[in-house]
Order: sequence, then C-alpha cells, then structure tokens
Amino acid sequence: MTHTEDKKSMLSQGIYIFVYLALLTGLEFFVAVTFKSVVLLVVVALVKAALVVYYYMHVYKLNVDGEGDHDSYEYKSGTNRLGLWLFLISDSFVFGGLMVMRINLLGLTHPNLNQLLGLGVTSVLLVSSFFMNRGETMIKNGDRQGFLNNTLITFVLGFLFLIGVVFVEWRIAAHEGLVASFGDPAKGPVGGVFYMMTGMHAFHVLTGLIFLAIVWLNGRKGLYDQKSYPVEAAAVYWHFVDVVWIFFYPALYLIGTVIV
Repeated sequence: MTHTEDKKSMLSQGIYIFVYLALLTGLEFFVAVTFKSVVLLVVVALVKAALVVYYYMHVYKLNVDGEGDHDSYEYKSGTNRLGLWLFLISDSFVFGGLMVMRINLLGLTHPNLNQLLGLGVTSVLLVSSFFMNRGETMIKNGDRQGFLNNTLITFVLGFLFLIGVVFVEWRIAAHEGLVASFGDPAKGPVGGVFYMMTGMHAFHVLTGLIFLAIVWLNGRKGLYDQKSYPVEAAAVYWHFVDVVWIFFYPALYLIGTVIV
C-alpha cells in the first residue's frame, strides 16, 4: 500500500493501518500466550512500528523537496520536520537505554502484571493514534471542526491511558509487592525496571497531552489552516509515544516467563 494525499484516500489509509495494527496486536497476544516465541514477538513489534512510522508519522515526507524559497511553507515545514525528527531520534536513545536495562536485568522474564489491563491500555493508545491521524488529515483538508473533534478524542484516550498505567497498574503492582528496588537482593530489580520504563513513558504521554491541549486550543481560535506544521508536529510526537509503547508492551507484559 502506498501513501496518498487526497482526503478520502488518507482517511481510508488511516483505517487500513489501524486494522492492521489491531490484528497484529491480537496476534502478538496470541503468540505470547500460545507459543511464547520471543523472535515472533520482536518481528510483530517491528512490523507495527514500521507501519506507524511510515504512514502515521509520515517519515517519507523527509524526502520531500522544498521550493528553495526560505519563506515558503514547503521550506519551513521541511526544516521543522527535520528538526522534530532529530529530536525524536535523540529521545529514542533514552528509551533504547531503558530497553537495554530491561534485557540485561530481567532477561527472558517479565513482571507478574495484569495481562488484560496491559492489553487494554495498549489498545487505547493505538486507538488514540488512529484518531490523531484523522485529526491531522482533517486540518490538512480544511475541516477545522473535524480536527478539533478528533484531537479531543485523542486527548481523552491518551488521558485514559495515563490513568490506566499510573493510577491503576501502578497501584495493582504495588499491592502485589512490586516495588522499585535495585538494591534489595530479595526483591531484585524487577520493580525498578517496571517503574522506570512505564514512568518515563508516562512522562512523555503527559507532555504529549500538553502539546495536544495547546494545539486544540489554538485550533479552536482558528489559528490553523491547511498549512499548519504545528499540528503535524503534535501528531508525529503523539505517534512516537505510541511507537515506544509498541516495544515496551511486549517487553514488560509478554516476553519470557513470569517472575513469581
């Protein structure tokens, strides 16, 4: 499937990608429960991330040439896009370091977490990316109200994800005895790994929500039209948060055996 630019095709493409992501997430859960294959889980995560990066995050637009006029929209959006991607790449090293920490300390084991809750918050975040893509598509085609509606839905879903992880999953984990302790040999580093990974991701979700709120308020004031790279930046950042969780979810919930 190739990327397209007209409104109908862009919305349809977003639906197709969401369906693929939903099916792959279901496959991921099935593989973890049935086969416990780390290799297959990694492959599925890579495919999901590639779909989000290429289609939702528009990585192909990095090759779009400007017209040479430094005052043109094409030039400004291109330089802003490149700057955003450089930031995201640098930020990826933080999450990459957390993944290396998780692999070194836990190996082929994972914390004893609520599987249904993990699948639930993951699904909520994937759905939020779907609506963010629709909101971005709407504003690019001059539909301000559609942009406002879809961005608001994205914000609500992102907030629910944050509540699910920080206020529900953390409380359940703490009640089950999972505490942040790298220095206690009796408890091991499991809690530390869990809270570090989910905490750093939750912080990025929070900053993404703030970004979405600013963009939504500005959109409500009528500050954006079809040529609006702040909306694209907000969308790309939100999808980046989704991509990170695409890897964190199997790493914390699915890969390996449960630590009792």
